[in-house]
Amino acid sequence: MLACMAAGDIVIRWAATPEDVAGAMAVREHVFCGEQGVPRSEELDPLDDEALHLVALVPDDAAGGVVATLRLLLGEADARIGRVAVLADWRHRGVAARMLAIASARAREEGHAKVRLAAQIRAMELYERAGFSVESKPFDDAGIPHVWMGRRLAAGATA
Repeated sequence: MLACMAAGDIVIRWAATPEDVAGAMAVREHVFCGEQGVPRSEELDPLDDEALHLVALVPDDAAGGVVATLRLLLGEADARIGRVAVLADWRHRGVAARMLAIASARAREEGHAKVRLAAQIRAMELYERAGFSVESKPFDDAGIPHVWMGRRLAAGATA
């Protein structure tokens, strides 16, 4: 199951190689640890080993090309999206929105009726536009205010 979507110079697909996963981790470390000050020990966790990693790549980029990522966890009743990270030069181009649609579609294909995520308060608008609704009061995660958000996945519908 290799969902792939191209838009302009970018390709979005499920990580297929160790290099894809390493690129995803590098993007997360840059965004969360470098830009937002999250300790590396809190950013990378054992859930990465069981997650599906979605990557957005610039295929002709010599550095490996990963410019955005998210992870999808399918081991609970509700699927869970997390670690949505986009390099600064690629933000506000619809990359995260397309990735959320692909991850939601995969969760539905895997039999989940709902997907949840812990959204940084400053990114709530992005998730609301993608069909997510706030489900909790604000809470702190790694020193950053978050809320839980969820989205029902209609059977047979497209994300």
